Amino acid sequence: MQDIILCQSLEENLTQAVSSCPHDRLFVLTDTETFRHCWPLVAGIPCVRDAQMITIPATDEHKTLETLSTVWTALQQGGASRHSLMVNLGGGMVTDLGGFAASTFKRGMAYINIPTTLLSMVDASVGGKTGINFGGLKNEIGVFNCARSVLLDTTFLRTLDHQNLLSGYAEMIKHALISSTEDWAELMRFDLDQVDYALLQQLVAKSVAIKERIVTEDPTEKGIRKALNLGHTAGHALESLALAQGRPVLHGYAVAWGLVCELYLSFLRTGFPQRTLQQTLQFVRGHYGSFPITCKHYDQLYEYMTHDKKNQGGVVNFTLLANVGDIRINQSASKEEIMEMLDFFRENC
Repeated sequence: MQDIILCQSLEENLTQAVSSCPHDRLFVLTDTETFRHCWPLVAGIPCVRDAQMITIPATDEHKTLETLSTVWTALQQGGASRHSLMVNLGGGMVTDLGGFAASTFKRGMAYINIPTTLLSMVDASVGGKTGINFGGLKNEIGVFNCARSVLLDTTFLRTLDHQNLLSGYAEMIKHALISSTEDWAELMRFDLDQVDYALLQQLVAKSVAIKERIVTEDPTEKGIRKALNLGHTAGHALESLALAQGRPVLHGYAVAWGLVCELYLSFLRTGFPQRTLQQTLQFVRGHYGSFPITCKHYDQLYEYMTHDKKNQGGVVNFTLLANVGDIRINQSASKEEIMEMLDFFRENC
């Protein structure tokens, strides 16, 4: 299991993490944005001073086989072996793709994640899911393989714009919804316009602990880990539609809208409280805005949902809630119910 470290000193924590992974060569993977904004906070640390740098284009549209191939090529040309070590410094795209590249090069080399966005801190970098997008579908190709260490340093969050902060916060809301009413209410109260970074660090630690607890119980998503997919069946469909239409959206925004969809489906199917649905809807609408769709998009969205990795036998599967913290995995829904869910989303978001 990976070592998750809430950093008090990035230099001390990274030095310890690197020294605990004996290696012949060290590589650092960034994208163009994290190279500019985040690498300067790391570059002076002695343990990475001689690392070979690999920099890839930023944003999820480059989370592709082509980008993966450039990383493999850089590792090969840099003399990497299965005894080498890679440090992924970046958001979810970097930790997902970098983790997959490390997990497959020479049949697997060790890697460390230093997530630099809120989304990657609370979601992408923790839990061992790695991968790339393929064939127009999110995270279609990948493996389960945990980083040796994940270093969480909220100093990096000060480099984020507001939209990327919101993107990560959506995954924190998801974690709270599958945890407890107290955790959910705390996030509903947090002031996202005047961010208290000390309090945010505490909330990040709580959020990661929720995910870590579930992943420890079910590392390869055979059962309860499916709880972490709340909001993602609908959210990934909306994200894929946005990409296909040339209006890409941040992953967390799609998750926020997906939560609205699936909490409504939870209300229909498992009796989720209408008041909690409405409060969450108001929060999402107030912070994440709208994603306009029409009835003409329904069949395309439904088609995207049929490709979800949780499905079995062609039946669309959801993670739903009977209440906050009352998780119901492996919940199928008819096409008619999914269309009603999309009606609710279209009318309210």
